Amino acid sequence: MNAHYIYHAEPETSYRLAEEKAAQYFSTLDAQVKNQSFLPILTHDIQLWKRSHITQPSLLSLFSKKKKRPDSRDYGRYIQWLNYTGKLEDYLDRSVSYIYMRDLGKALDSLETKTRIQRIVADVKRYVLQLTTGDGDKPPAMVDLAELYRWSQKLGIEASTIWLIDKLKGVAAHIPEGMNAEHAQRKLIKIVIGVMMHVYEELDVDVSHAVRAQKLSEAIRLGYSYGLTYPFIDDLLDSYVLTPQEKEQYSHMIRSALLTGIVPEIGLWTGSNHELIQYIHAELKEAFETIANIQNEESKQIFFEQSYVFFQAQEQDRAKNLAYPSYTNEDLYIPVILKSSSSRQIIRSVIAASVDDGFDHRTFCYGIYNQLADDFADMFDDMDNGAVTPYTYYLKYRHQRPDLINPFELYWAVIHHLIHGVHHSDSSTREVILDRAINGLKRCKERLGTEKYNEIMDIFASGIPALNKLVQQMVQKADDVDFLDKLLRDQLVTALRHDQKEKDEFLDTVHKARDQINSVLKIAKEDDISPMKEPLIDAANYCLEGDGKRLRPILSWAIAVNAYGLNASEIIPLLRSIEYMHTASLIFDDLPSQDNASIRRGRPTLHQVHNIATAELTGLFLIQKAIKEQSSLKSFDPKAVLDLMQYSAHKTEEMCMGQAMDLDSKGKALNLDQLNMICFYKTGIAFEASLVMPAILAQISGEEIETLKKYAYHAGIAFQIKDDLLDLEGDTHVLGKPVGQDAHNNNSNFVSILGREGARKEMWEHYCLAMEALKGMPRNIAFLRHLLNYFVNRDR
Repeated sequence: MNAHYIYHAEPETSYRLAEEKAAQYFSTLDAQVKNQSFLPILTHDIQLWKRSHITQPSLLSLFSKKKKRPDSRDYGRYIQWLNYTGKLEDYLDRSVSYIYMRDLGKALDSLETKTRIQRIVADVKRYVLQLTTGDGDKPPAMVDLAELYRWSQKLGIEASTIWLIDKLKGVAAHIPEGMNAEHAQRKLIKIVIGVMMHVYEELDVDVSHAVRAQKLSEAIRLGYSYGLTYPFIDDLLDSYVLTPQEKEQYSHMIRSALLTGIVPEIGLWTGSNHELIQYIHAELKEAFETIANIQNEESKQIFFEQSYVFFQAQEQDRAKNLAYPSYTNEDLYIPVILKSSSSRQIIRSVIAASVDDGFDHRTFCYGIYNQLADDFADMFDDMDNGAVTPYTYYLKYRHQRPDLINPFELYWAVIHHLIHGVHHSDSSTREVILDRAINGLKRCKERLGTEKYNEIMDIFASGIPALNKLVQQMVQKADDVDFLDKLLRDQLVTALRHDQKEKDEFLDTVHKARDQINSVLKIAKEDDISPMKEPLIDAANYCLEGDGKRLRPILSWAIAVNAYGLNASEIIPLLRSIEYMHTASLIFDDLPSQDNASIRRGRPTLHQVHNIATAELTGLFLIQKAIKEQSSLKSFDPKAVLDLMQYSAHKTEEMCMGQAMDLDSKGKALNLDQLNMICFYKTGIAFEASLVMPAILAQISGEEIETLKKYAYHAGIAFQIKDDLLDLEGDTHVLGKPVGQDAHNNNSNFVSILGREGARKEMWEHYCLAMEALKGMPRNIAFLRHLLNYFVNRDR
């Protein structure tokens, strides 16, 4: 970061000026609440609004056959229903319009904005309909990595998307217990999408594909860099993960960075969360410098000023204690106005968007509306956590403090001000804002239940009985007020939660299978064992006892037991044979005549511990043991066992051919097709066999076996590319084998042929092809999906 950056204004001065502006805005709202001047006009607004949302059923409709409306949380079927009933365009129009108003600060009465919204609506309509033509329960694209990557290819931003996937993986792995992992990730993803929307909106329609790709790639990195502050500053400081002393030290570091433009070093960290803070510090430092380096001087100034306003307002709110009875209305509301408006200003500064006074004013006034709606939805969680918000404070002190402003009344005053004071009584604005307000109350009522909801309304709406009666009629009867972003939010949280559950089940299966496999691999010695055989068994067991991943037998175990319902104890000979065959191939691979490796599975290779002849004989011994194990699969149809053995022998031949091709290629410059062929014969075939052999025993159809083969082909290549990347970037201690071997031996691999970035793209291409192959599977594919995720995300 440029250590010599000079501010044109001190952030603390900017905060004081922002505070004065917020106080003036609050004073306007306060006056409207006290004299209730907003009530007659807002009541008239709702009366106008309800005409398009409360419809009396016709006599014909009472007898006509209608398609039943599905639950809006059922993403696929709900979108299809909207399209079937002709409501999809209106649904998308209000959804996109709301985002343009809330996130982009646009005025809906602008012809240019209307034209852009119509174009976006048409694009989104095509997308959501395409998304729901297949699996109605399909996860959002930001969770479906294959679809996300395919989307990035169309835009030419694959490298930045791969970078983002890696970064999100790191964040997910470092969200500590005590924080809501799904919501932390959701917020981060939302910010990335939000920044991309801002950038996309700033681009000219006729901009070149290359420029669009460059700008969107920057947006991904900027969005992540800014969005990282939500889980690792905002949420972290709101949680109980850090001790009070750690929070103070951490807050001091953040304030110092915002005031000086330089991220301070961690220094002596006295708390127990040192490892977590080290990761967060490194990520935030990189993020901070990314933002600063991409920005121009003017936007950099705005970024630091607005970031300080946001942070200071959050700190003021965070320091409040619900037990303190004397906070003023200004104490409660001014930080809310500041943090809610500055968060949107920061995004504009992050992308160096053009200065727009209208945007500044609209966003400044709009923020508190969104914040009050969020605080209303979260008030019970906030109460449980002892957090001070206008709602929790009013709930606790309303009887003691008649001077306290009712936040629910202020919320409606803000709505009136936005419609008439900011957006000049525009009918489209009225429609969208009231849609959103009624939708929020509907969702709240559904979440709390009618009884609890009515209890809350009795507290917060008692001072505006006439308006509340009308509002509750709308909550009860009004239709067509839901929004796509809320639907996607729910879908994303559900998908993240479901994905984590599947991942936990995947890891549990892996550990369970690995433990069982490890327990049966050791080759026993007979009592009357020949003295010449004993050293071979010892050598074989030495190799088998190494810290192997056991991927191939684990894969067979999971498919055989979980997918095909085979008995776990009856397939033990199959699992042994797979690992014996694989271990034999590694012994031969490591020989001086082949790869000449010195370390395997974290230990010296067999030929170094014994000698080359013993290694060769041990490899042959294990191959024969594998055949013997296969022949002992007595619980299965003899024909299926014979088919399995013939298939296994054929695949072993092909693996030998692949190794011969690999040896012949050493020191030669290969092209991609040649490398793919060698990779398949060396690696892909082993994965294929691990999938196909259980399928043969289960007598699965040929069509499904072909699908498994296609998956295995692409998964195997993705696995090998990751191996090549780890050979370049990995850690010997983590990998259990030396790094840089291919470069040292002048061997072609995916990195040497395609370069690091090209290899990553090729890996994700095969990832997508493998995932797409799984769509042809007629049974649960969760394990295979998570296995593929492991292949491309592993560090060993």
